[in-house]
Amino acid sequence: MGIITDKERIDEALELLWVLDEEGHSDLDRFSLSSDDADIPSLIETLKQEGLASAEGADIRLTEKGRKMARGLVRRQRLAERLFTDVFEMPEDSVLNDACKMEHILSEELTESVCIFLGHPPTCPHGKPIPRGECCKKLKVEVVPVVTRLSEFEVGSAGKITFIVPSDPSRISKLNSLGITAGSIVKLLQKVPSCVIQIDETTVAIDPEIAKEIYIKKVPK
Repeated sequence: MGIITDKERIDEALELLWVLDEEGHSDLDRFSLSSDDADIPSLIETLKQEGLASAEGADIRLTEKGRKMARGLVRRQRLAERLFTDVFEMPEDSVLNDACKMEHILSEELTESVCIFLGHPPTCPHGKPIPRGECCKKLKVEVVPVVTRLSEFEVGSAGKITFIVPSDPSRISKLNSLGITAGSIVKLLQKVPSCVIQIDETTVAIDPEIAKEIYIKKVPK
C-alpha cells in the first residue's frame, strides 16, 4: 500500500462528508465510524483549519468552500465509474478502486469532456446522483455522446441500455416485466407516434416520455 498524502486524506474526508450529507447525516460519530483515517481528531482539526468543515458539538458539516471541493471530487469519481462501466465494461470490483484514483487526478477540463462524451449521465452505476457541471447547464455537444436517450437514438440501430432514470419509480417494475432493463440489447424501430423497440423476438411500444428516461449505448452491427 502506498503512502497516503495529506491531500488524499482531506479528499477522502470531503467525499465522505458529501455522501453522509446525501444520506441525511451530519453527526460526528457517524463520520468517525465511517472514515478509515488513522487519526480522526487531527483530520477534523485539519478540515477546520483549512476552512473546509465546521464541527460543533455532535455535528460536522462542510463549509461552502468544502462543499465546492467535495462536489468536484464526487462528480469526478462518479463520472469515472460511468466511463469504466459503460464504455470500457470493466468488472465491478475494479471500477470503484480505479474511479477513486481518478477523482484525485482528473482536471476540470477533462472531467467536462468525459461528461459530454457520456451524454451528461444523471447517476453513477449505483444510482447515486452525479453533481451537474457547467457543461450540463450549457448542454453543448462537442462530440457525439456514447450514451444517449432512447428518444434521441437512431432508428434502425441496436443499442445496450446502460441506465434508466424514471420520473415515476413505479415504472421500473413495469419496464422490467417487459424486458427493458439495464444491460438489455434493443433495436429502435420507430419514434413516432410512440417509441417502438425490439427485444429479442418481442416488439414493445412505449410512451415517448418514458423513452426520454432510458439511456442507451450503440452496439456494433
